[in-house]
Amino acid sequence: MSKLIYILNGPNLNLLGQREPEIYGYETLNDLAETCTKVASASGLSVKFLQSNFEGQLVDWIHEARHTAVGIIINPAAYSHTSIAIHDALKSFEGRTIEVHISNIHRRESFRHHSYVSLCVDGVIAGLGLHGYELAVESMSRLLD
Repeated sequence: MSKLIYILNGPNLNLLGQREPEIYGYETLNDLAETCTKVASASGLSVKFLQSNFEGQLVDWIHEARHTAVGIIINPAAYSHTSIAIHDALKSFEGRTIEVHISNIHRRESFRHHSYVSLCVDGVIAGLGLHGYELAVESMSRLLD
């Protein structure tokens, strides 16, 4: 039986392929979900791939994952820099956690340089485009072994 990981995506990531493609690329969120599912399957993992523009929904999914998943990969998007609620929810999760950012948040506006989420995850991948998600899934598999 494969191990379940959640891949959670925050606000505006539903606009992948449309919003600022020079930063985020032309692939859609559905394309990304398919890629992550394939990479996970090859590593003996299954994926629950979710996106919400609402902070509370992301918190609820983290709480749900406490009972069903061995790991969480999260791109909290703009909530990285503002959400103590997501930080606290992740701290309550006993599995492995990886934060992903499509862009290099440290080369962008100064308000993006700090992430509350980074303080409570096992690892951070930033600036490698959507490939960062593939690396996160592969890294999660290694963390779980």
